[in-house]
Parts: sequence; C-alpha cells; structure tokens
Amino acid sequence: MTRTIHYGLIGCGMMGQEHLHNIALLEGTRVSAIFEPDAAMAKAAQTIVPDAQMVGSVEDLLAVDDLDCIVIASPNHLHVDQIEQIARVRPLPLLVEKPLFTDPADAARLDAIQRDYPHPIWVAMEYRYMPPIAALIEGAQVTGGVKMLTIKEHRFPFLEKVGNWNRFNRNTGGTFVEKCCHFFDLMRLILQSDPVRVTASGGQAVNHLDEAYDGETPDILDHGYVMVDFASGARAMLELCMFAEGARYQEEISAVGPDAKIEAQVPGPGRFWPEHLGDAPVPQLIVSPRAPKGPVAKDIPVDPTLLAAGDHNGSTFYQHQGFLAVLRGDKPAPEVTLQDGMWAVRMGLAAQKALETGEAVWF
Repeated sequence: MTRTIHYGLIGCGMMGQEHLHNIALLEGTRVSAIFEPDAAMAKAAQTIVPDAQMVGSVEDLLAVDDLDCIVIASPNHLHVDQIEQIARVRPLPLLVEKPLFTDPADAARLDAIQRDYPHPIWVAMEYRYMPPIAALIEGAQVTGGVKMLTIKEHRFPFLEKVGNWNRFNRNTGGTFVEKCCHFFDLMRLILQSDPVRVTASGGQAVNHLDEAYDGETPDILDHGYVMVDFASGARAMLELCMFAEGARYQEEISAVGPDAKIEAQVPGPGRFWPEHLGDAPVPQLIVSPRAPKGPVAKDIPVDPTLLAAGDHNGSTFYQHQGFLAVLRGDKPAPEVTLQDGMWAVRMGLAAQKALETGEAVWF
C-alpha cells in the first residue's frame, strides 16, 4: 500500500487554495496543517480541506507531527524569511511559489540555503507545465535550434489579494518580477542558455491609478517590453499588457529557428470567458515548417477536472505530480531548482532596473 504523504501549507489565499484543490487530486496525499493569518482565507481553506489542522504561525505548523513537506504560497516578500525559519527549525522538502525572492539583497541568503539545505526545494514555475507550452518545449527541436523567442501575454489586471499586498513594488519585486518571472524561466528553459544582457521599456498607463491604500497609489507596471540577449547568441522578447484581456488567447509563445516556427496559444482562465460566446477557447500548438511551407495546427485540450482545479490550464496539477514523485523517490531531483528560481528573479529585477535607468543591465 502506498504511504500517505502529509502536506503543510503556508498561505492559503487564491494560489494557496489552488494548491489545495490540486493536492486533493493526487492519490495518497493529505493536507495535515495550514497556516493562514487572514480569517476569510483560512475559512475558505478549511472548506476545501475540513480535516486539516489550522495553526496560528509558521512555528506552530512546524510543530505538527504529520508533515512530510511544506508548500509556501505566502506573499512574495515573506518567502525568504519563511524558508530560513524552516531551515533552522525543521527542514523539510519544499514547494515554494514564485517569485522566490523580491529583494536583491536576499540572493546571498538563498545561496546559503542552496548550499546547506538537506532536502529538495522545488520552485513553482507553473507555466512550464501548461500542456500547450509543455508541447512547445518538447517540440522545439523542429525549429533546427531556436534563435528567436517571443512571449506575449495580454491579460487582465492584477487581482485583489489579501491586504492588497500585490499593489506595491516593495512587496512584489515589481511587475517584471511578480508576473513575469514565469516567462524568464521559460526563456532559459527553451533556449538552454543563460542571459547576458537585458533591456526594458514600460510603465503604468491604465491600471490601479484611481486606487489608494493608506494614502498611497499603487506603483506597479501594467505594460512593458523586455528584450534579453543570451550567451548562446539567441534572443528573446517579452511583451506584457495587463489591460487587454478580450482576446481568445492570453499567452502566445513563438519560437523560431532556421527550419521552422513553433507556436503555443494559451487561453486565460475559463471562469473569465463569457458564457454568451460559447465554449472557452482550446489551447493550440502550431508548427510552421520553412520548406515545404505548410502550417499545422493541433488542439491541445486540457482535462476539465484540472481546469476546474485552478486558473493555470492544469499546470498546477502536473507540477504537484512531479513534486510528489520526488517525495516518493520516483524522481531523483526537482525539475525546477532553487537556481532556476533565482535566475528568473534576477532577470525580472534586471528588467525593472533597465526600465528605471534606461540602460542595459549586463550579467
């Protein structure tokens, strides 16, 4: 009989609850304990997993006997402190939500964790596991070697979070960190290379300008471009717009090489698709050979059960499936390492700096 794996969760806002729904779909798992300081979010979490023990602090969570691992889904700026506390008190395997950190000064602290932590740490880069993007990654060799990579996301504004923490750069690291570290991770993964130079342009044109919290107006970007040169000679570009959610696809990724172009088209969360327009769009993969010319489009449907468990096209489930395989010893190591998570944030911080200074940032 398969041994039950017991999870602890830190943070059960919107993303934490998505983790709960997806853990519940995995055989031989149980959420044993949850720390969520907001009363409304704690109540929502307990509705999803009524048997879980609700605790009042990270320290109390670490004192729960039945824990095999911890998922950290707290606000961005809390991640490093919580990882260090777990490392001191009771190191356990971790799945840590992105971004891994927000303050450049915290990179040295994570270097120490990477060197000394005795258990696996998996950084939650869900976009890798969206079925159409996973299909693009798997099929990228059709290009003959990707030379140009373009990632476009036109989506809805930042959603409301507990205490509106995501309205300010000091908590998020900035939009290019909070929202876009996923895309920088994809750039490194698809191109199999590290960045050498980042340039950026962007601003706050539409969103949140009429909001105020304790007298402060939000300072987060709502649009921008980022260009990245890689050590391999390949180039990548990100186009982000957070006030244009009306199209069929939220993300469009295009990888081009001398032999072909391969594209992934990914719809946004189905709950935002208007009923009067019929069924929500189905993700697509398009392969366009250079010669003989003949684009081929293929639908990449996602299991409706997985779509119902979150807003990320089933990717959170596949990510947890991989993490569980590591916990059970069926997979040797995390697929998304602490180093991957650190690189994604470094690229986002470089984009924020390039935007602020108007100068290229070199690695």
